[in-house]
Amino acid sequence: MEPRTIGPLRVHVRGGDDHRGGGDGPAILLCHGFGAPGEDLVSLCRVIDAGRGVRWFFPEAPLEVEVGPGMRGRAWWDIGMDRLMTLLMRGDIDGAMKRLDEVPEGLTPARDALAETVEILGKEYGVRRDQLIVGGFSQGAMVTTELVTHLREPFAGLAVLSGTRLGGERWQAGLDTIGERLAAFISHGRRDPLLPFGRAEILRDMMTAAKARVTWVPHGGAHEIPPVVVNGLGTFAQARLGGV
Repeated sequence: MEPRTIGPLRVHVRGGDDHRGGGDGPAILLCHGFGAPGEDLVSLCRVIDAGRGVRWFFPEAPLEVEVGPGMRGRAWWDIGMDRLMTLLMRGDIDGAMKRLDEVPEGLTPARDALAETVEILGKEYGVRRDQLIVGGFSQGAMVTTELVTHLREPFAGLAVLSGTRLGGERWQAGLDTIGERLAAFISHGRRDPLLPFGRAEILRDMMTAAKARVTWVPHGGAHEIPPVVVNGLGTFAQARLGGV
């Protein structure tokens, strides 16, 4: 099934009454990670039991990037892979992690593109924000956390799968404004070699300090979405969207 152009982004649409996003049911929007193909997370709609009639939207990141010799993927912003790999090869873990406390140059344009797509989903697809869970994996989790904290709207929920804190205290004011109206699902692998587990704990603690209602799902895996996360996200979605 070909993706649709919704605002500035191409979006893979599934679920609903006709498996093509039809109907007026609640919705889940998930953004893929850095270097992945645009359809990377689409298969999740077949294994996550979010309830009947739930519509699924999977935006493709706007940038095309090289992820290896002859290999291309998509990105919400360029993370400077060469520089990052140099730091990691030198064993400069602190230097690599400090980059996560910077605000990436492409973060704001990526957020704004996603915000425009969400706006059009509301106008043309009838997707209400109080019945929409937004989230993603890795870089996709970061851009949706940026979206929620910038708009300062709680949505139905925020799903952070193997994400991290980005830009230091950048998100704190937005989290404080939303406060207990935010319901967040956060999962992270204890053996994640790319985004350390401890940084996910920092993000969790930021949200908890802002009185957000956090569902915390640590697991023994690496940078991945294991069955415990699939099942947990389904339970979270049903609770937030009223699914059965």
